[in-house]
Order: sequence, then C-alpha cells, then structure tokens
Amino acid sequence: MFSPTKGETEAFSRVRSVATAIGLTYGSTIIGSIVVAVATTLLAVFGLDITARPSLRLVLSTILLQGVTFGGLSILYLRFHDSGFDFVSFTIPDRRDVAVTVAGIVTLLGLLVVASTIISSLGIESAQNRIVTIGQQNPTVFLLLIPLSFLVVGPGEELLYRGLVQGTLRETLHPARAIVLASALFASIHLFSLTGEGKLVYVGIAFALALVLGATYEYTDNLAVPAVIHGAYNAVQFASAYLTATGGT
Repeated sequence: MFSPTKGETEAFSRVRSVATAIGLTYGSTIIGSIVVAVATTLLAVFGLDITARPSLRLVLSTILLQGVTFGGLSILYLRFHDSGFDFVSFTIPDRRDVAVTVAGIVTLLGLLVVASTIISSLGIESAQNRIVTIGQQNPTVFLLLIPLSFLVVGPGEELLYRGLVQGTLRETLHPARAIVLASALFASIHLFSLTGEGKLVYVGIAFALALVLGATYEYTDNLAVPAVIHGAYNAVQFASAYLTATGGT
C-alpha cells in the first residue's frame, strides 16, 4: 500500500493551510455581505430603508461585517479547532507590548505619510475607499467610526486576519512567509471597497501596513497589540478626514 513520504505530507499540510487561509479571508467577506444584505432587507420590511441613507448603512455594515461576522465566524472556527481558543494568543498588554503598540502606530502613520508623499511627487493616483466618499457627504460619520475603529474594526479584523489567517499559515510556513501571505490576503480584500483609479496603489499601501501588523503579532504573541495599532491608525485617519471635510470646525 502506498504511503506518502514525509515531504509529501508536509506539502499537503502547507497546501491545506493556504487553502484554509484563503477560505477564511474570502468566505468571511462573502458571508458578511450576505448578513448585511439580509439585515438591510429586514429593516426595509419594517420601514427603514438604509439604502437611501448611506451613512447609516456604512455604520451598520461596519458593525455587522467586522464585528458580528468576523467575530462570530472566528469564535465558531476556534470552537472546532484542535487547539480551541488557545490558538489565538491574547493577554493584557505588558510594558513591552505597550511600547511595541506605540511604535507600531507611529510606524503605520509614518509609512502612510511617506507613501502619500511619494505618490504625490510621482503624480500617481490612488483609489479612494468608499468610506471616505460617504463621509465627505456626511462628515459626522467619521466621528462615529472613531470609536468603532477601537471597538469593532481593529479587534474584528485582527482576530480574523492575524489570529486565524496568519495563525493558520504559521502552522506550516516560516513566520515571514506566513506574515507576507496573510498581509497579501488582507490587502486584496480592500479591492472590493475601492472606487476610482489606482486601486493597485491603494492595495500596495495596505499590504505594507499589514506587514507591520503581522510582524507585531509575531513578535509579541499578543493579538491585543495589532488590534490596538489597527484601531488607532484608523481612528487617526477618520479624525483627519473629519477635520478636512469640515475645515477644522
């Protein structure tokens, strides 16, 4: 009877982990879109048409996608994983974690400034996230997204992309490769929320930023660190967008 060699078994394990990571990435987004669509339909039945209120739809979508769907699916996945909830490392940050968190926030914002400067100097266009388009029409939505960045977006996305996706890849791949692939998957998802030209430029920036998030999780082994970094980075962007849209008033 044929028995697979050790190399073949390892190769199969790597393929399975990559397939699982891809499934988690795109499957969660598809399921989240369905959840949002169902919620939108149910609200319409009760007389609340949020399709005509893009700001309300944006806030609801954020809660249902990053919070309910990402969080719910992650918990469900961990419930049936061999390692259970121990698969994701989460602890109260110590002094080193706090230092890494601060450094991570500064690094992300610094990378954004550098990337924006280079793009501007080269005359290259970058796509715009639909969130910005909606927020420019109703700047108040930016203020609502600031607390949601810390409470929903940061924790939800990091639990899925760093905790599950990167963690799954980490089981069979070298840490650096796991971080790169998880970051690529994270960046690719943003394609669905972009408008205008220069989508690849935007995705490239998202990929670079994701590398930092992945590296901080690998270094600290504490999901709280990239979650706070991610939330703070988004919050600063939304605060800046609000000031820009309102002229600082």
